[in-house]
Parts: sequence; structure tokens; C-alpha cells
Amino acid sequence: MIDPRADVHPSAEIDSTAHVGAFTVIGANVRIGSDTWVGPHVVIQGPTEIGRENRIYQFASIGEAPQDRSYRGEPTRLVIGDRNVIRECATLSRGTERGRGETVIGHDNLIMAYVHIAHDCIIGNDVIFSNAASLAGHVEVQDGCTLGGFTLVHQFCRVGAHAFTSMGAALNRDLPPYCLASGNYARLIGINKVGLRRKGFAEESIHALHRAFTEVLRGRSDRKTRIASLLAETDVAEVRRLLEFIQTSARGILRAGRS
Repeated sequence: MIDPRADVHPSAEIDSTAHVGAFTVIGANVRIGSDTWVGPHVVIQGPTEIGRENRIYQFASIGEAPQDRSYRGEPTRLVIGDRNVIRECATLSRGTERGRGETVIGHDNLIMAYVHIAHDCIIGNDVIFSNAASLAGHVEVQDGCTLGGFTLVHQFCRVGAHAFTSMGAALNRDLPPYCLASGNYARLIGINKVGLRRKGFAEESIHALHRAFTEVLRGRSDRKTRIASLLAETDVAEVRRLLEFIQTSARGILRAGRS
């Protein structure tokens, strides 16, 4: 299953059911799981662990040294889960010693062409990165998000679960879960109602999220007081997750645009 024209380091561990295409380079300390397909002209450097049933397309750069001036060749890692699709020319970097020491990508993600995921990022599951979306270092993207084409995310920002960004959005603060963001710099537009309905979220939860968004992120009174009041009265799990995300934001939350 390894094309004879591929260049595979003797220390690489490749499952017997994996496929490696022509002219692909696989470096030392790389592990590739079962039924993973690596196309031609891919470069994978280690230490990198890749799970099962992934598809990695031509010219992707996986596990290369981080683009960080503090990096001095430490053996940091990239960890990729299962069933991810990584398209042409995507770049996924390892971690840094000053950060987590590893970049982690979960399961069932679609990483389109020219996407960049920098060092020490944490990516959840079922995330869609549209073409040329780029994450700086230390970014967290939670489950079920969609990042529109050419989205940019500043270092140390968080993107909450099931959030959505429009084309060309530039995030310099945290994007709460279930919310929409657009613009450069990005502003909060509202709740990702269409996306949540497509994913089967209950209408009662979507309505409660809309109310919480309006009261907390568009309201004029003290935000801490509004959050405490809503947490005391709500039993909707999605609302609690939204409010707790806002409470724990280190960089601050994106500002709400005009309604």
C-alpha cells in the first residue's frame, strides 16, 4: 500500500491497510493508522500521530515545525484523530514547548484547501474549515463549528461550539458558542439559527439562546448581573454553555453588531 516512489523514514509506523501515494515524504516518528489514505506529494514530519480512515490530499504539509521564533527543535507533537479530510495545500503545525507541546485535531473534520492550523491549537470534532481559513497559535475551536473562507483567528482566541463565521471574518476576541460572526474586525450578528436547525437542535433551545443573546450580548445593563440572573433561572443546557463560555473568556467576547 506504499508507493515505491514514496520516501518513508525507517522509524515511521504505517498500518498495513494505509495507503501512501507517489513522491510523498514521511519523516521520523510518524504513526499512521488503519485505512488512512495519503495522496501523492504530501509531506508529513514527526513526531506526528494520525488516526484511522483519514484522507490527506496532495501538497498538504502535516506536522512541520511550528512557525514560532521561540521554537528550537524541541520534539513537540501533532495529534490527528479519525476520519478527517485534509485537502490540498493545508498546513498543520506541531506544538511548541512554551505552549501545550502539541497541536490536537479531533475527529470527522473537513479541512479544505489552503487552511492553516498553527502550533498549539486544539480542534474538536465535526468542524468545517472552508478554503484558506487560518488559525494563529494557541487557538481553540470547539465541536461543530463552521469557519467561512478566509476566516482569520487571532492567537489565544476561542471559537465556541456550533458557531459560524462568514467569509473573510477576522476574529480578535472569543466567538461564543451557537453564535454568528461577520466582518473585519468581526462582530456578533446573532444566533446560528439555520445551522442549529439543520443539526436538529430543538426550537425551544434556539429560542432560549436568542433570548440570552439579546439580554446578555446586546443588553445595556451590567453583563455579570444579567449572566447570573439567567444562570439562576434557566435549565437549557445550551444557554448555560453559552453563558459559562462568556464568563470564562480571557480575551473578551466579540462585540455585538447592530440588530
